[in-house]
This record gives sequence, structure tokens and C-alpha cells, in this order.
Amino acid sequence: MDDLRPLYAVLVSLVAMFGIFAAHRRPNVREAVTIVAAFAKFGIVASMVPGVLAGETYEFSAGEFVAGVEFVLRADPLGTLFAFLASLLWIVTSFYSIGYMRGLEEHGQTRYFASFAASLSATMGIAFAGNLVTIFLFYELLSVATYPLVAHDETGEARSAGRKYLAYTMFGGGVLVLAGTVLVFWLVGTVTFTAGGIEGLAAIDPMYARLAYAILAIGFGVKAGLMPLHQWLPVAMVAPTPVSGLLHAVAVVKSGAFGVARVTLYVFGPELAYDLGMAVLVSGLAAFTLLAASFIAIRKDHLKQRLAYSTVSQLSYIVLGLGLFGWHGLVGALLHIPAHAFMKLTLFFCAGAIHVETHTDHISKMAGIGRRMPVTLGCFALAAAGMAGMPLFAGFVSKYYMLIGGLEMGGVGLYLAGALLVSGVLNVAYFWPVVYTAFFETEDDHDAKPVVDFRPGGERRSVLPKADGGNPIDDAESDDAEADAEDGTSADGDADEDVEIDPADLQPDFSGASGERRDYSEPAPLVDGEYAVDQNPSDHVVEEEFDGPETTTPADDEAPSPEHHDDGHGGAHHEGPPAEGWRRLTPREALLGRETTWFMLGPIVAAATGAILLGVVPDQAVFLDLIEVIVDSVVAGTEVAR
Repeated sequence: MDDLRPLYAVLVSLVAMFGIFAAHRRPNVREAVTIVAAFAKFGIVASMVPGVLAGETYEFSAGEFVAGVEFVLRADPLGTLFAFLASLLWIVTSFYSIGYMRGLEEHGQTRYFASFAASLSATMGIAFAGNLVTIFLFYELLSVATYPLVAHDETGEARSAGRKYLAYTMFGGGVLVLAGTVLVFWLVGTVTFTAGGIEGLAAIDPMYARLAYAILAIGFGVKAGLMPLHQWLPVAMVAPTPVSGLLHAVAVVKSGAFGVARVTLYVFGPELAYDLGMAVLVSGLAAFTLLAASFIAIRKDHLKQRLAYSTVSQLSYIVLGLGLFGWHGLVGALLHIPAHAFMKLTLFFCAGAIHVETHTDHISKMAGIGRRMPVTLGCFALAAAGMAGMPLFAGFVSKYYMLIGGLEMGGVGLYLAGALLVSGVLNVAYFWPVVYTAFFETEDDHDAKPVVDFRPGGERRSVLPKADGGNPIDDAESDDAEADAEDGTSADGDADEDVEIDPADLQPDFSGASGERRDYSEPAPLVDGEYAVDQNPSDHVVEEEFDGPETTTPADDEAPSPEHHDDGHGGAHHEGPPAEGWRRLTPREALLGRETTWFMLGPIVAAATGAILLGVVPDQAVFLDLIEVIVDSVVAGTEVAR
């Protein structure tokens, strides 16, 4: 039926963006506009859910803007699923963003909230797009809207990450989506989404059909992080943590997986995609991605980098499930969209809270931090268990459906099911060290992670090298070296000559056989009056060395981020525990939310609760109801019907 609500869902946050800019000098008003717009968007989307479950479709059309192609927004079951999830989690993320941005006194907060609102408008457009042309337009707008968020820090690294993000998602994936759209229109004369596939595609030359499917799947797969097109995603971790949550749990990567689902279920149909062999081929690529990304995640010591590669792996579950030729496989693939969203948002929220309160980002520096932030790390542990597919969590339900789908499919489906099981073990391998380090180790005696970066068994002490890259040189040795340099001789009296240096000789010696050792329990030395980790305003890992911190001008009147962060004792310190160790919170303090502000702790608990409810009572959750309607509509009359 004709209805303006799909259009309103797109416009409400776009209008809010202008209100946010107008209130740039009044932070409370600016953030109130964000919260009101988030609730309004969710209310609009939620009002359409009962009708969609009853078989209604809400549509708005602006008429043809290209011959035979309309600009149309349509709230069908798949679009409503994605829109309902994104609008719900925008509420949670908006509250979290307030606590995060104020906690770090970040610059450019007005631009941040405005870009967030614009991103959610583009996300709603992708969800409710009625054809390939409309989804392409919003697909590109999403890349533009999220660029300021990726480059938020305004450092050289942040700008480089933003350019890479645009190159991959806009000029790479977007161009492929456009090419595939043109090819489909040329083949069948329409690009309108149809449950079960566009009529006429099954009758064309299979070679052209395979080409069209491959181009579209790869184009959307760029945003979904399929290897080898995933390189933009870990680099984008330079952004503030709420943005990482947006990129990984709510909008960007989910829009890529959603696009692959649209192509498989509403352009080609699951039966034709299987007959062409393309769905199985893409599922095979997804199986490789989920395993390879898991192995890479094990090696990452920076928490957000580990979570980034975890996302590359987990999003591949969705794409893999879409290729399982069966009802259960499709249900599992679509159910993993909300399941992963709740779990991964919890994990990123926890990482951000840890950074704001302790300025700690590396797992090897988190020994015992569970005593300082028990609720935050407890929620992290619960979400991590869900990601690994433990029972009573959302991840278990979606993966269970996919495993059943693989067994029903037989043949190659058995190998895909095996990849799912192996990936679950790898999830434990890269999440358990975080939980173990936080709760079962102490600052004085811990096993530095990841162990694969060090000798077998790890190092039971800090292994961060001194700034000079080696052991202290006593004054006499230093004076001798300076004298030798003046007369052109080396320390042993020989003239200087070109000598090949073994790179291994440049590495710090941890064998304990070279005499006096540095006390690694002491804080690192200050550089120009501050710690190197504090020279960058947000919680990212610096991959390259710069001559110094880049000077930036705040976008509005917010103050720059503080140089030091509270250590739980009222003092300030750099990354890792303070000299006296983490302060243990009492159960009463933890229950009262003393470990961080409720603006951050509340969303963490809410997202973790959602992950649990979706695993404990999936039949009572609206997501599973919508997914069953979707799958029943696209498999009606095919061999994959129940």
C-alpha cells in the first residue's frame, strides 16, 4: 500500500542533522535532538512491523527518474528487519556516544553527531530501497556520510584511513554495484526487487547471469569485508569506538551483508543462485574469510584490531548461510544479522569504556583490569561467549540453524558446516585470552598476549622495549662511543666501514643473559612532557611513526582530549595499570555503576541483554518472526521450501 512512513524513516535523522548543527553551541540541546530523532525513527519503523508480519508492504514512490526505473522506498519483510535493527541500536549508540565523547572531551562533537544522523538516514534508505538503483544511491551516500566519522581524529593516519575507506567502498564496491545493476537491467529490463527472484533471469544465458551475480555480490561484499576486499575495515578502527560500533554492528558492514542477501533472495532467488553455482562459490569465499580472519585476530594485541578481524570473520557467516540450499540455512544467515549486531556492539562498547576510564587498548596491558571494571568486562565475557556460539546466547541460535542447513544440503554443505565448527573453536582462541587476562591474571604476574608474537609459552612480564630499543648504555660506554664517532673509528678502534646488520640484532634481548635489565614494571618515559599514547586523541593503534603529533583545530568550541586519564584512584596515568595496581571495586560500587558513567554502562548492559534474550527466547523476538516471513516468501514453490 502507498505510505509515507518509509520516507519519514529516512528523513527524520536527516532533518535532525540540521538541528544538531544549529545547536552546536548548546551541547545539551544538540544531544537531545539526537536522542529525540533516534526514538522517532525507531517509532516509525516499529509502527510498520505488525503490518509487515501480516503480509502488508508499505511503499513510497517518487516516480521514474530514469526510463523504466523508479525511486522507490518499500518496507518489505527483509527491509523492515534491517531497519528495525538499525533504528533500535541507534538509540543505544546515541546514549553511549554522549558518555564516550564527553568522557574524552573530544573535539568536533557537533560534526560527529551530525554525521551519525546522516549515516542512519542512508542506512534506512538501503533498508527500504525497492530496486537496485535506489539501493545503489543510498549505498554511495552511506560511504560519504561515514567518511567524517572514520577521519574524525584529523591526524594523518585518520585521513589516510578515510581515503582508503572511500576507495574501497565508494569507488570500488559502489562502481561494481552500479555495473551489476546496469547489466541486470540490460538482461531483463527491470531492477525491482521481487521475493524469490526477478522473473526472466532464469531464462537468460547462464554465463551472463553468473557474471551479473558475481559483480553484484562482490560489490556488496566489499562493505561486508569479504577477503581480499577487507583491508579498509581494520584500518577504519582509527575512528572513535562508537563509530567502530556503527561500522561493525549497525550500518556499514551490515549494509554489505544485507546487499548480498537482497541479490541472492530478491534479484536471483535462492534456487537460481544455487543452480548457477554462484551462491556456493560465494559461500566458499566466505568460509575461507571466516577462517583466515580468525587466525589473524589471534595475533592482534590491540583490542579493537582483534575485534575488527573478528567482524571480518563473523560477517562471513551471513554470506556463507545464504549459500546453504535449505530453509534452515537461510534462517540462520538472516538471524545472524541481529545476533552479531547485539554481540559485537557490546564488545566495542566495552573496549571504548575501558579506553575512556583507563586509556588501555592493548590486551597485554589489561592484566587484572576485571577488578577495576567488573560489569564492563563481565558483559564482554558474555558477548564473547555468544560470538563463539555458546548456548543461551544469540550466536548459538543462528549458528545452529546454519549447521542444520549445511547437514540438510549435504555435499559441499558438509564442508561449510565444518568451517563453522572450526571457526567457533577459533573464536574461543582469540576471545578467551582477553577474559582470562582481565579476571585471572595480576599486573605483577601475567602472560603477555598474543603469545604467538613471542617465544613459545609467552613472556611472564612486560615485553615492551625501552624507547632506545635496547639496554641502557652506561655513561662511560656512551662517552667512548661519542669520542670514536669524532675520529671516525668504531668502538674497537677499526675504521668505520659499511657493515651488514642482521635485523635480529636490532631487537631487544629478552633472554636475561645480557646483564642489567630494565624494570619493565615502571611507566614508560615521557616524551615532550606526555606519553606517546596520549598524543593521539582517540583509541586507535598508531601504525606509523610521525615526527610529532599533528596540530588540529577543533571543529567547534569543544576542548581537545585530555592528556591523561583517571586511574581509578583520582590520579592520572598512561596505558595500563597505575603503579599501585588497579583499584578493586566492591560489589556495591559495581552495582551502582561506579566503574564508568551510566551513559556508557547502560548501553553496554542493554546490548548484552539483547544478545542473551535473542539466544534464550528467540521465538519471542520479533526478529525471528520477520525472518521466517522472509524465508517463507522467497522459497515458496521451490525445492528449499519446508
